[in-house]
Amino acid sequence: MLIALFASALSTNAQINNMETLKTSGHAPVNGIQMYYEIHGNGGGLPLVLIHGGGSTIETTFGVILPMLAAHNKVIAVELQAHGRTSDRNAPETFEQDASDVAALLKYLKVDKANIMGFSDGGCTTMQLAMSHPELLNKIVVVSSNYQREGMIPGFFEGLQKATLKDMPEPLKAGFLKVTPDKDRLQNMFEKDRSRRLVFQNWPDAALQSIKTPALIMAGDKDVITTEHIVKLSHLIPGAQLAILPGMHGTLLGEICSAKKDSRQPEITATLVQEFLND
Repeated sequence: MLIALFASALSTNAQINNMETLKTSGHAPVNGIQMYYEIHGNGGGLPLVLIHGGGSTIETTFGVILPMLAAHNKVIAVELQAHGRTSDRNAPETFEQDASDVAALLKYLKVDKANIMGFSDGGCTTMQLAMSHPELLNKIVVVSSNYQREGMIPGFFEGLQKATLKDMPEPLKAGFLKVTPDKDRLQNMFEKDRSRRLVFQNWPDAALQSIKTPALIMAGDKDVITTEHIVKLSHLIPGAQLAILPGMHGTLLGEICSAKKDSRQPEITATLVQEFLND
């Protein structure tokens, strides 16, 4: 969400596709919260788990690209602590806790191994999963995520320190209230999300070098994470593949704050992701 503050000013909004691929949805009791999830598609093989960006819902991050991915995969899309339809706990939201929650959800759903795709903060959660729960992962796709604070564009954390709910992009506010029409919960989510970013400490290079899960690292060439940082990240994870495409933060997915109407970028991204998963 806070990353979206820096990306939304130069973007146009896109309509969220009707997710006609939805098969089932529900809440799972994991680690003291009720975690919302959806299952899409009929694809065989290992499921693909989607983890949204900060301040987002399944629809606002993946509404455009999800049907493309569900055409070839069984997709499990989740909403993290305090986001969307998932409840909160009396504890901070951290990438470590998010990873633990996703791992617990997979166990609840009796999924022994999965592919994981995360966007922005969700990509940080994906990398944390690869470090703390590698036994659950087959492959990971990390889209527009950083592993050290210096990877963000200049001014990001200064802006984050001052940010209030009024700075949150309107499409994300509307997306939250559409599924959870409670302004107090929206405010709470904003504060939890903001704090998660502010307290995040750099992962040492050795932590990324310890990841053994095959990885695809993706970003836009006008992203809020610098290209130099994305390249360095791809070099640290052993054997990682790298794809830098034209676009801003979220353009690759058709994310609601940065998508362009009739853009084929999400289609290109979905093709690259599918080729990586099939390889």
